[in-house]
Amino acid sequence: MPSALRNLVTQTAIPGILGGLGPLAHVDFERQLIQLNAKRYPGQDQHHPVWVVVSATNIPDRTLSLAGEQESCTPWLIRYGQCLQRIGADFMVVTCNTAHAFYEQVQPNLAIPWLHLMDLTSVYIRRQHPHCSQIGILATDGTVRSQLYEHSLRYQGLTPISLSLGSKSQQQVMDAIYHPQWGIKSTGDRVAPLAHEALAAAIEVLKDQGAQLIIAGCTELSVAFNRLPPPGLPWVDPLEVAAQTTINLAWGIEQLGILPLQNSAS
Repeated sequence: MPSALRNLVTQTAIPGILGGLGPLAHVDFERQLIQLNAKRYPGQDQHHPVWVVVSATNIPDRTLSLAGEQESCTPWLIRYGQCLQRIGADFMVVTCNTAHAFYEQVQPNLAIPWLHLMDLTSVYIRRQHPHCSQIGILATDGTVRSQLYEHSLRYQGLTPISLSLGSKSQQQVMDAIYHPQWGIKSTGDRVAPLAHEALAAAIEVLKDQGAQLIIAGCTELSVAFNRLPPPGLPWVDPLEVAAQTTINLAWGIEQLGILPLQNSAS
């Protein structure tokens, strides 16, 4: 770690956050970092770890990129990951679920590890919710199509339940995120009633299919669920899981070499 960026002598790693996907995702993630760290080390500003952020709002839409409707996100993710690397980050967190579909193309081009949200979340569920084996997934079409959570959950012995591409319920999730008038990308940190209703309806479908727990598998959904009443099932926010891991890595409580860094796709 470059000495110029080192905070307290106990900080052993500098997190690099690739945000801007969408524009609120890294803001909510940083809020979680601050809140989690303050519970452990209340007091001075200097008791918070140093981290670096790139708000990469010009990366093409991940879902459209995967569908071949926009250019590939791979070179953009590599460029910004290398930017974080040059600044002094020791590992990278990308605050976008769908971006992880490009993980295997991006990671070999970086000298620092990219923490894999799906692997971290699946391990967390297995450990912290041992009685939940049927896991519902709310995510974009791109994440569902790429089977990102399905691979990681199955690797942990869990059963994924996702909405079918093209179904009414999956379209409700997409509308809650992308609708030009009331989708979360349009309304920011205010969740419109129609978005709330759409998500509630989709959750009911997952519940009817046997889901015992819900993954908020899109960072806009993480933002929404943190501002809405409980969704009717236990839910896990992958950003919160990643935030806890990030704090632990920064202070040396966990080590990079023993994390589940995308060992599940094979």
